[in-house]
Amino acid sequence: MEAAMGLMRRIHPKQSETALSALLSLLPHHSSDLLSQVDQPLQVLFDTDCGKEFILCEYNRDADSYRSPWSNKYQPPLEDAPYPSSELRKLEIEANDVFAVYRDQYYEGGISSVYMWEDENEGFVACFLIKKDGLKPGQGRRSSLQEGAWDAIHVIEVGPEEEGMAHYCLTSTVMLYLTTKDESSGSFNLSGSIRRQMNMDLTVAEGHLCNMGRMIEEMEGKLRNSLDQVYFGKTREMVCTLRPPSEIAQMRLPDS
Repeated sequence: MEAAMGLMRRIHPKQSETALSALLSLLPHHSSDLLSQVDQPLQVLFDTDCGKEFILCEYNRDADSYRSPWSNKYQPPLEDAPYPSSELRKLEIEANDVFAVYRDQYYEGGISSVYMWEDENEGFVACFLIKKDGLKPGQGRRSSLQEGAWDAIHVIEVGPEEEGMAHYCLTSTVMLYLTTKDESSGSFNLSGSIRRQMNMDLTVAEGHLCNMGRMIEEMEGKLRNSLDQVYFGKTREMVCTLRPPSEIAQMRLPDS
């Protein structure tokens, strides 16, 4: 199991679905652990009732149906499907509206979905999802970009309130892949994923949504910095080492 998780952390995000299927056939007795711990690139479905797209994941799935956060209906229809309570559903609707504004301000487009459900410990769990496809019109496509996507998954476990305080455990995963092609530089592929966790005890005076929003905003800032330093920074260092810019290559040290 440990070796399987190590393999999934190092595989291309676009190949994770095929790799996970192969691992499930090899380790059927660990299927629940693999499905709960392995994040896959996000898929999208269209809600015909509301005319909006929503994101598919394990957290809004029951059997082969997925619940839309907009209409609160499963597609395809499913009998005896689980739904959040009326109070939690109100918070889910508000979270989807607020997170859509956050998505537009930080990502300039894309698709977002928020799902919530009750927890066994008298609290609840919320899942915030964002998918930004660089190939779709109006979502920041560049002329040299052949393929690219940013998938962000934020799962927050909220404990029961005690004396006006609540414990929040945030687990965030970002999967990034892009392919560019230019006549001067040729083809280039960059992909990877990163996961981080954050725990905080916060007052609920301003509401759970404000607390969760601040934690996600802070975590996404850290993840962007890590991606910039680890993936783009290291790639830039290697490229400049192997193929230094022409202005540097033309420089010569003065004669001693």
